[in-house]
Amino acid sequence: MTPGSARVPFAERGGRLRGLLDLATGTYPAFLFGGPVGRQLPVFHIHEVTPDTLEPHLRYLAENAYRTVVADEIAHFLRTGRLPAPRSVALTFDDARASLWTVAAPLLKRYSLRAITFAIPGRVMDAATVRPALDSGAPAPGTEDDSAVPFATWPELQALAASGVVDVQSHTLTHASIFCSSLPVGFVTPAFGAEHLLDRPLVSDDEGPVFLPASALGAPLYVRRSRMSEARRFVPDPGVIDRLTAHVAERGGAAFFDAPNWQRALFAVLPPDQGRFESAEEQSRAIDRELVESREALDRRVGRGTVKHVALPWGVSGRLTRHAIERAGFETAFAERLFHPKRIRPGDDPFWLMRLNGKFIPCLPGTRRRTLFSTV
Repeated sequence: MTPGSARVPFAERGGRLRGLLDLATGTYPAFLFGGPVGRQLPVFHIHEVTPDTLEPHLRYLAENAYRTVVADEIAHFLRTGRLPAPRSVALTFDDARASLWTVAAPLLKRYSLRAITFAIPGRVMDAATVRPALDSGAPAPGTEDDSAVPFATWPELQALAASGVVDVQSHTLTHASIFCSSLPVGFVTPAFGAEHLLDRPLVSDDEGPVFLPASALGAPLYVRRSRMSEARRFVPDPGVIDRLTAHVAERGGAAFFDAPNWQRALFAVLPPDQGRFESAEEQSRAIDRELVESREALDRRVGRGTVKHVALPWGVSGRLTRHAIERAGFETAFAERLFHPKRIRPGDDPFWLMRLNGKFIPCLPGTRRRTLFSTV
């Protein structure tokens, strides 16, 4: 068994410390501090939205004559240095969450703006029809992200692409989190149910993707990293998971965790050999599959040959992933790099494009402008 990394590299972490380091090392563009945008293209990333969180930002863009661009226009700017229009920006919605359909798309239409969404085809469900949206009497717009169907469905993605309002691109096939260490760092407890679906680790081997469910009380947890990172995946033995979940179930299920020594009891049940590390060949194939099959699925169901751009989950990429992106035929990729400016300029590496949090949209030059320090 090859030992895996026992920690997540700092470059792959977020949080306040990372934000302070980015600030101290000058990675934020000047316009966040009241300066001009200059000859660059600001690209903002957004996830779940409600009318109250999104509409003020879209209104700000519209009232200050900003033009939103789509992914091919970003690639064109990189190659030629020509902006599509003055005050061009890009809005990207990661994950294609349900609120993209119910909230964002109607508001984008209202303000004559466009956006890009990076969708995860392995998480997209079929449906007989589309859901009610903000402009058609949605009962509680924005709460759908926490529903049993938390992502836009295939009919919704198809309608968004056909409308011309949303450019559908790739966010990999499954947006997978993987175990990367053979040393347990904890266990699935009832609190695991509060974790977002996209944070739950992949546990299947060669078959279709299966992610650790919240019901697997007692299953061991190991250090997690993105599938698109340089980490070699640790694949837990299903028998080990079954053994620990059965141990918890036989002793009261959720009530088992009320005992003061529950963690010690689970460590005592763990066998010394709990799984295996994937080979280098398996790792390369898995990364290729996340990219190639995501593009194929989106082209087949939505894009008709238009899917040429990808955003890496959690902004994590690496040497293996960068080569795989090129092999898969993508033209651009969005990923985070430590100490690199969070902006796009002509000639930038097309496979390491940087974005800004959508909360910084009001820092763009305009009436009622704000600065970075008034948005955090």
